[in-house]
Amino acid sequence: MISTMDSSFPYAIYTQRVRSGEIYVERVQGDSALLHITKLQDQDAGEYECHTPTTDERYFGSYSAKMNLSVIPDTLSATMTPQALTLVEGDPLELTCEVSKSTAQHTHLSVAWYHLQGAEDPQATVILSLSKDFVLTPGSSYMQRFLSDVRLDKVGDTTYKLSIGKVQPSDQGQVYCEAVEWIQDPGGSWKDITRKQTEKTLLTVRSQDRDFQANIAAVESSLAEGKPLQVNCSVKAQNTQNRWFQVVWLFKGVEVARIDPHGVLALKKEYEERAASGQLQVVKKSNEMCILKVYQVGLKDKGTYSCEVSEMEKASAGFSIIQSKMSSGIDVNMKPIESQMQVSVLSSERQIMEGDTLILHCEVSGATRPLSVNWWHLQKSGDQLKHIVGMERDGMLRLGPSYQERGANRDLRLEKINSTTFTLAIYNTSATNDGGCYKCEVTEWSMDRSWKQAQETSVAISPLSLDLRAMLISRTANVKFTQDFELFCQVSVPYLITSVPISVTWQFQPILGTSGYQKLIKIMPSGTIEWGAAQPHFQRKTRVTQAASSSQLLIHSATEQDAGRYRCEVEVWRRSSQQAQHPAMAAAASVKSNVVEIKVNPPESKLRVNTEDRSLEISGSADTEIECNVISLTQRDSQLAITWYFLPPSPADAAPLQIVRTNYSNILDYGTEFSSAMQKSKFHSERVSSNLFWLRILSVNHGDRGRYYCLVEEWLWSADRGWYNLGKKESGKTMLEFKVSENKLHVEKTNRSITATGNEDVTLSCLLQGPSQPASLFSAIWFHGLEHSGMKTLVKVHTSGMVEYAEEEMVERLHFRRTSSGDFSLTLRSMEPGDTGVYCCQVQEWHQDSGGAWVQWASELSGYTRLTALSPGNAPHPPGHSQFPCV
Repeated sequence: MISTMDSSFPYAIYTQRVRSGEIYVERVQGDSALLHITKLQDQDAGEYECHTPTTDERYFGSYSAKMNLSVIPDTLSATMTPQALTLVEGDPLELTCEVSKSTAQHTHLSVAWYHLQGAEDPQATVILSLSKDFVLTPGSSYMQRFLSDVRLDKVGDTTYKLSIGKVQPSDQGQVYCEAVEWIQDPGGSWKDITRKQTEKTLLTVRSQDRDFQANIAAVESSLAEGKPLQVNCSVKAQNTQNRWFQVVWLFKGVEVARIDPHGVLALKKEYEERAASGQLQVVKKSNEMCILKVYQVGLKDKGTYSCEVSEMEKASAGFSIIQSKMSSGIDVNMKPIESQMQVSVLSSERQIMEGDTLILHCEVSGATRPLSVNWWHLQKSGDQLKHIVGMERDGMLRLGPSYQERGANRDLRLEKINSTTFTLAIYNTSATNDGGCYKCEVTEWSMDRSWKQAQETSVAISPLSLDLRAMLISRTANVKFTQDFELFCQVSVPYLITSVPISVTWQFQPILGTSGYQKLIKIMPSGTIEWGAAQPHFQRKTRVTQAASSSQLLIHSATEQDAGRYRCEVEVWRRSSQQAQHPAMAAAASVKSNVVEIKVNPPESKLRVNTEDRSLEISGSADTEIECNVISLTQRDSQLAITWYFLPPSPADAAPLQIVRTNYSNILDYGTEFSSAMQKSKFHSERVSSNLFWLRILSVNHGDRGRYYCLVEEWLWSADRGWYNLGKKESGKTMLEFKVSENKLHVEKTNRSITATGNEDVTLSCLLQGPSQPASLFSAIWFHGLEHSGMKTLVKVHTSGMVEYAEEEMVERLHFRRTSSGDFSLTLRSMEPGDTGVYCCQVQEWHQDSGGAWVQWASELSGYTRLTALSPGNAPHPPGHSQFPCV
């Protein structure tokens, strides 16, 4: 390629490039040299060898070294549109440079902006550079401005923007952008491989004219009082967007407002108050224009307006004044005005009912300025005028002292319907408090002047109690039992009933029971029903319907409880407040109707029972049935209760004994004398059919002699009373006789009398006499009874020898002493006074029939034993003649 010793050494392809200096060798020192290729070409890629042949007199050797060179394509591009700019000192400058690359290897870019003072200036000055490591560095001439005025921004992938906030005369000249592409060598150092410059922008900076003018002008200088006034203060100057100005407004030579360079407003006290109320505004519309606006001028605003404009310089301690200019003055004249306002008060109704809403309209005509309104009320002549409510010019409401509570309850409203109509609404009016004279007072305002006009109207409010009547009507006063009946309460008022809420209370006074009327049911205006607590049975059988002027009470299935006096009480209601969620109601008037008495005739019982007397004669120990036949009932669905009674054979006036009662729910209840287990198993109450009942007696014995009958009770169901007894009937008596068996048993018939003191044991004798058949079995029943009364079973000995006691408490005191099969003697231990009476036994003989069943063959009573139990120390009474039950 090239040799430092032989100028003819290059091959032909390198000769021209060597001769032109594009390729040359730089000797750095005696043992170091650099090969320079100033314009690298693609064909320059390849292997390079550095050879150092000896040039000394003595041969010390030759040296060489090789390296590879890779040639990267130059893809770097830097462009900027060339232009010539003329700016005024202080104007901003912005230039953009597009820099791009598409190198396959990893490279970095650096971008720098340069300034050439003139065309002949050999050295460009760095304005600001962005290194390959993204470090911003200003040039030495721009170091101070870099902190506040000069900046470089990357605003996209390839766009770099230079910004100068305020150009200076020193910035005049040529400005261009240079981009450099860098690559990192294998040794780690970065090498610039290419650089590109853009076209140049020619910048001319003219010196700034700092003079300015302050002008003032009014949109209209001669105007009527109350009209808006606008005064404009303008600044005429160069480069106003980069200059700071302060504006001071003066009225009659006195400062009233000030706007500083930042637009902060300062007002004098009077004008500050007017601005706070929206009457005045001072704004900075732009750097060249400030506006003073008075929305409604008054006489006090008449005079000369001017403004003073000062250019300010920004310093570290704030702003300082550079120069000030005063505008000329402008005179503002006022035309005095008079009010043409007229006021009228209208009411939709001259006569309203208590509780209605009173609406009054105050209409204003001829007014052109803001209005305030006050309503006043005079109840009657001589009273003090009361302030109801007022509305200020800004729409704020102010309640009078006497109407604070009604306002809080929303019973009062003042509304501005349009610019000239003010409507007063008073809800839930009172006849005693809200009637009288109402006055509307309107004030028209013009700054510090005002005009007043007033108008009155009279309002009459009729009380709700006026001619309020209630009449109670019934189609029938005598009601059959279980029949429905209805009552009508008619309301009569002199006004439209649908416009007034009413409640109806039905009251009831029973014929029997508590005195005074009791609340039956109350229907509120909202339709809510309140039941009275004194007569709860009405809730199950009552229906109430209510129309605008009447109320109907329908009572189903009348009973004795429904008999009494009825009346209705009508109350007219009105709202006591207009609370939106929970409006309160209060009764304004009430009236009671006439009284209607309802009589309920109880049903006649049609119960009939067979009253024919009968006789039954039973032999042996057979079972038998006593009949109770019901002939007729009042209703088919009546329920029956059957009670069976027993009348002992003696004495004739003996009290009946209850055997068993079956109530209408088929629950059994045995009488005291028949409550033992033995008696319950012996006597059974049965219902054979719907109208036939039996008393079944098992194993009839001598103690069952007497008269039997039934007591039939008819029960009906009522919704309010439940089950009730309509009537009862007794059947005829059935005489039950015990027939002694024709087959004779030989039982000892000796009658005895025994007297014993308390706690002694007494043995009662019952003996079979004579022979008996070997196959016979015997049973015995002991009876006990008082003189002149029936017998009752005491104890029974079965054929098996099992002993069955009628009363459990006698188990320990009754003992059989059976020395033989025919001995049924009974020992009564520890005598008690209650043991006094007559005792006898009935012995029964049983044979086995051909079918193997045991049947009674014979039965016989023993003689009686009259036992007298004495307390210790008491002497016995001599026995007298008595008819004993055992006989």
